[in-house]
Amino acid sequence: MKLEHHRQKVVSFPRFIIRMGRYGLFALFLIIFSVGIGTLGYRYFAGLDWVDSFHMACMILTGMGPVVTLTSVSAKLFSSFFALYSGIAFLSITAVFFAPIIHRLLHILHVQDNDIPL
Repeated sequence: MKLEHHRQKVVSFPRFIIRMGRYGLFALFLIIFSVGIGTLGYRYFAGLDWVDSFHMACMILTGMGPVVTLTSVSAKLFSSFFALYSGIAFLSITAVFFAPIIHRLLHILHVQDNDIPL
């Protein structure tokens, strides 16, 4: 997924939409992967059923917080590490999704290092 150099012309809008689709699919893959890890973890460590595990994973990934009180030490440890992972995953997925938009905007504006006042 190579982006054009600042000396090259801005890609056409249809090519930009295709690029957004690729980055969007990659971001969707990261979301599905992350929800899958959380669902399996809550199912295994907390003993929740599949729907509750999925719900809990989605709530933690979006930063909404836990919905079930965890009682076992292993479930609490998994939830803690999954919450740390979720913070990083959220920022990474957001960066992946918005990278082509920001690149196109900066490319159109011709922002270069020497144009930025100190």
